[in-house]
Amino acid sequence: MKNNELLKDTALAQHPDYRQELVQIIQSDASPKVLKEKVLGYHENDIAAALEVLDQSQREKLYHLLDAETLSDIFEYTEDPQRFLDELSIKKKVGVLSHMEADSAAEYLGQLDKAQRNTLMELMDDTVRQDISLFQSFDEDEIGSIMTTNHIEIVSGISVREAMRELIAQAAENDNVSTIYVVDESRTFYGAIDLKDLIIARESVDLETLITTSYPYVYAHELIEDCVPRIRNYSEDSIPVLDMDNRLLGVITAQDFLQVVDDELGDDYAKLAGLSAEEDLKETVRESTRKRLPWLIVLLVLGIGVSSVVGLFESVAAQLTIIVCFQSLVLDMAGNVGTQSLAITIRVLMDENLSGGQKLCLISREVRVGLANGLILGTLSFAAIGLYICLFKGRSVLFAFAVSACTGTALLLSMVLSSLAGTAIPMFFKKIHVDPAVASGPLITTINDLVAVVSYYGLAWIFLIHLLQLTG
Repeated sequence: MKNNELLKDTALAQHPDYRQELVQIIQSDASPKVLKEKVLGYHENDIAAALEVLDQSQREKLYHLLDAETLSDIFEYTEDPQRFLDELSIKKKVGVLSHMEADSAAEYLGQLDKAQRNTLMELMDDTVRQDISLFQSFDEDEIGSIMTTNHIEIVSGISVREAMRELIAQAAENDNVSTIYVVDESRTFYGAIDLKDLIIARESVDLETLITTSYPYVYAHELIEDCVPRIRNYSEDSIPVLDMDNRLLGVITAQDFLQVVDDELGDDYAKLAGLSAEEDLKETVRESTRKRLPWLIVLLVLGIGVSSVVGLFESVAAQLTIIVCFQSLVLDMAGNVGTQSLAITIRVLMDENLSGGQKLCLISREVRVGLANGLILGTLSFAAIGLYICLFKGRSVLFAFAVSACTGTALLLSMVLSSLAGTAIPMFFKKIHVDPAVASGPLITTINDLVAVVSYYGLAWIFLIHLLQLTG
């Protein structure tokens, strides 16, 4: 076993550094023909990685070596294609943009001023210009903005032989060939054919029998966040995107969908943290402050409200100062439980369309989980706090276990109520069409503090001071 692990480590250590190899090749004095042959022996992703470490003069040397189509494939692998596109001549830039995916080209053009954008668009072929204009017509939160026109499309009513001929002809320009989409003469979406079914079909087979007419689809102007739960229910390589007249515009590939889900999760994670949008390392202090400040102002107001409630129990703390020692315990546990329930609820709401009965079942389950955990932790805190006060504070057994009983009961009550809040609040926001992730996280934190404070000091006031008349 150790020998196998050693061999694996050695193999990893000896894995070639393609990026460094490419840098050395480009920096060499070899002729353009030799350089081009050597560079094209590497994957586009490795060439893209090399671009990041080359200086501008070395990159320009590479731009002269490679044609526009190859450069477009390389730029698709870079994190910031705009940086490299800006270094190209207008002629080369037009060629690269014409070979890039239309959505990527539209995104780049959208970052230019109107004059530059119009100049480049005028130099492009009509077909490319139409594809890019189509993507520019969608808002960034609409599903059409992330689709691709890279797909195979045939017209219904043709034979298997004709369908194969169309597949071969279109595959030269489109590499998403695993599913063939079928439209009628007006390009209205009709269905889809699996590539394998078309390949193994005999010529005598009626093409109609191969078409799945109940194939899932989305509309281009639907919001991305609304489409994600529906698309996730299917395991297709791509999903067709239609216009409002049911004509086929493009497809959402599995790769596009994974990127969307990753972006959605990143946004939800940011929202749960109380940010207006996800941050990255390149952002300035000003931009990060702008994203974080709005919710912090809201929480400041809510926090003042919680502090005001605590002030109502000032006399309780004055008469029985020892209970202040265990306030943070109750607040922290309530917060932890509420956050757990919130995470579960957000995850379920994102994946499923729940009925009213299912929502009640989820609330009931989370409350019962909070109750079970509260009973266990409340009992443990009752024993631990009682012993602590007896042994280390020198108080009587009655006093010690009265305080610990109050703390344990408050812990139980606050955990149950926090579980309820962590489940019900995001459901409420979902019901009124407000993103539960953006509104729930910071709000629940404050509500849990309020619940814990009222539970703890309220029980102490009723149970310890009024009933047992304890002080000190």
